[in-house]
Amino acid sequence: MDVTHGQEPVLLPEPKKLGVLSRLAPEPMKVVLNWGRRYSLWVFNFGLACCAIEFIAASMARHDFIRLGVIPFAPGPRQADLMIVSGTVTDKMAPAVKRLYEQMPEPKYVISFGACSNCGGPYWDSYSVTKGVDQIIPVDVYVPGCPPRPEALLQGILKLQEKIARESLQERYGHGDAARPSTAALRSGLVTPPPGGGTGGGTGGGTA
Repeated sequence: MDVTHGQEPVLLPEPKKLGVLSRLAPEPMKVVLNWGRRYSLWVFNFGLACCAIEFIAASMARHDFIRLGVIPFAPGPRQADLMIVSGTVTDKMAPAVKRLYEQMPEPKYVISFGACSNCGGPYWDSYSVTKGVDQIIPVDVYVPGCPPRPEALLQGILKLQEKIARESLQERYGHGDAARPSTAALRSGLVTPPPGGGTGGGTGGGTA
């Protein structure tokens, strides 16, 4: 923007804008948008092992994380904002976790709940266990424990909400795909199914 005083144009600084809404939303809209995301998190629960029981306990009446603005059990990944991976992620399950994460709309967040999801837990040395879900998808908050108590998940949700409140969409999305690490860059060497798997099955299927 320039304003002319006499003959010389004077350049005025452009007002700060949001990243994806840079042409429409002024800076105060950042607070409103972050407030809406902070208290309307639809959860897609990826319960894989015993930590899923603690997640269910956190959603029950005693702890009731709905009062924090967290809505459990989204109908599917396309309606979810937050994926909570609770339990042991195996190399066989990892592609499914990644596929469902990619189906979630942006902005999306991930909480890794429990030691198995964080780093493999007591099974970290197993040939079939992924050494943390962050090997395949980006994680926002880690909740330690084996298994963590429901209060730990509540604390993790509060930490995520604090992160969302401070978030800048311009920093998150303003640089395209370079703003976040790609899942391909984070993906470890996973076990791939054999070619033609699922057809023909096993023993005793031949004909004379």
